[in-house]
Amino acid sequence: MQKITLFLFIIFSQTVFSAAKITETEKLVATCKVWGFLKYYHPKVAGGEVNWDKQLLEKLPKIEKAQTKEEFSLILEKWIDELGTIKEVAPISASKDVEYFDKNFDLSWFNNKLFSKNLSKKLKFIEENRFQGEQFYVYAMEYVGNIGMRNESSEDPDYTNKDSKLRMVFMLWNLIEYYFPYKYQMDQKWDITLDKIIPLAIQAKNHDDFFNLVIRRLMSSIDDSHTEVYVYPTSEARLPTTYFPANGKIIDDKVVVTEILADSLAQADNIKVGDVITKINNQTIKDFIAENKNLVSASNNAKYLEKIIGGILISKSDTVKVEFLKNGEYLTKTMIWHDYHDSHRNEFKKGAKKKKERFKLLDHNIGYVDMGILTDRNIPDMIELLKNTKAIVFDVRNYPKGTAIEISNFISPQENKFAIYTIPDLSYPGRFKWNNEGTSSGSDNKDNYKGKVVVLLNEKTQSHAEWTAMCFRASGNTTIIGSQTSGADGNISVFEFKAFRTLFSGIGVYYPDKRETQRIGIVPDIEVKPTIKGIQEGKDEVLDRALLFIETGK
Repeated sequence: MQKITLFLFIIFSQTVFSAAKITETEKLVATCKVWGFLKYYHPKVAGGEVNWDKQLLEKLPKIEKAQTKEEFSLILEKWIDELGTIKEVAPISASKDVEYFDKNFDLSWFNNKLFSKNLSKKLKFIEENRFQGEQFYVYAMEYVGNIGMRNESSEDPDYTNKDSKLRMVFMLWNLIEYYFPYKYQMDQKWDITLDKIIPLAIQAKNHDDFFNLVIRRLMSSIDDSHTEVYVYPTSEARLPTTYFPANGKIIDDKVVVTEILADSLAQADNIKVGDVITKINNQTIKDFIAENKNLVSASNNAKYLEKIIGGILISKSDTVKVEFLKNGEYLTKTMIWHDYHDSHRNEFKKGAKKKKERFKLLDHNIGYVDMGILTDRNIPDMIELLKNTKAIVFDVRNYPKGTAIEISNFISPQENKFAIYTIPDLSYPGRFKWNNEGTSSGSDNKDNYKGKVVVLLNEKTQSHAEWTAMCFRASGNTTIIGSQTSGADGNISVFEFKAFRTLFSGIGVYYPDKRETQRIGIVPDIEVKPTIKGIQEGKDEVLDRALLFIETGK
C-alpha cells in the first residue's frame, strides 16, 4: 500500500511540475504585453525616466532561463518593483463629457494563467494609478487626435540577436494594441498574431527575412487598407526594376489591361487595352493572389486586389514570360520589360498625355466632375457651368483635393452632420473616446442645386474620398453608384524608422448613428463592377449605369 501511495505521489508531482512549465513563445507573448503596458501606464516609464528598450534587452535573457510560471512571474514582479513606488492617485475620474468607445479595450490578460496573483494585482494597481502626464513615446496630432510617435529608437535590429529583433516586434505590436482604432475588426485576434509572429522573428536571419516576412506579415494582419510597409532596401538588395508597359485590373483571377503607360513599348509587343493576362513567369494570377494574402494589408478583398496589381506587373528581371488569353486561346510571349517609370517614362511616350477636364457638360444636359483634379479655385466656375443641369455626376474613383464641404454647400438645402469619430485617450491608453460633435456639411440654402446628384465609387475610393462620399450622401439627394470602396477612413498615423516606414488609420470614422465605415466602405445604392467585355469594348460601365439612372430613375 505504501509503495502504491509513493508511486501515485511521484506521478502527481511530475504532472504538477510539468503543468507549471511554460514554452518560450508563451513567455515572450506575456512579456510583450507587460512591457507594452508598463510603457504607456507606469509613471516612470510613460514619463520617460528610464531607458525602456535597454531594460527589455537586459531582462529577456533572464526570462529565457525561467522554466516555470512561478519563476517567470517573479522576474516580472521584481522588474516592476525595481521601477520604484507608484504614488496612489486612484480613483481617476473621467470628465462627464467623455463617452468611451470600448470595443478595443481589454486588459483582462492581467489574469493570465502564467501570472501569480501578486503580479496580477500589481498590474491592476498600475492601471488604477496610471500615468496622467504627457506621454513620452506618443503624442496626439493637433486638431485631429490620432497619434504620432516620438523618442523611439529607429535603429535596425541586429539580425543575429533574437532579443534585438523581438524588441522591434514588441514595439510595433503594442503601438497597434493601444492606438489602432479598428483593432476590434481584425479577422485574426491581435493576440493570436503576436503568438504567430514571435517564432518568425526569432527565425529571421537577415534584413529581407525580417522586414519582408515578419514586419509585412505583422502589419498585414491589421486588415487596414491605409497600412503599407515601405522597406528601404540594403545596398546589396538594390536590383534593377522593370515594368509591364501598361496598368491593369484583376477580374475573375485574371489581369485585364486598362491603361497603356508606355506607348512605344506596348506597341512593340502588341499590348492593347482589354488584353487578358493569365500567367507571369509560369505563375497564375490566382496563385499570386493567394500567396500574397498575408503580406499585404487591406480592409477588404476589393482593395486587396487593387493593391497587389503593382506587384504583379513589376519584375527584377528584364526578360519576362507573359501568358495571354486571346479569342479563347492561350498565347505566351517572352517580353522585354523596361524601367520606364518616373524619369524614364517620357522616353517611351509618343505624345503628351491627354489633359483631363476637371468638369464638363455631357450629352442631355448632364454635368460631370472629376473630383481627383478639381480644386477649390475651380468650384465657382464649375457651379456656374453646371448649376442648371438636370444632374451632376461626381466621380470619386480617385482621391479628391479637399473640395467636399464647399460643394456640399451648393448641393444641400440644409446643414447635416455626416460623420463622427473615435480618438485615442492618451490618459487611458487603449481606450478611445467618441467625438460626437463630428463634422457637418451643407448650409441653409434655398437656392441649392435642384438636379440629381450621382457619386461614382470603386476600390480606389479611399479615406478622404470615402469621407467625401459620406459628405455628399448627407445632402439627401444623392445616389451612389459603383462598387465596394477601400474601407479605410480616418487620418493616418505614420511611423518612420531607418529600415522601413509604416502607417495605419489613426482615428475611427462612423456615421452619426455610429454605423461603421471601416472595412465595409461606402455601400453603393446601385452596385456596378467593370467587366472584361466592357473594358475590351472601351466602355466605362459605371458611368454608363449612372447615365441610365439619371434618364430612367432606375
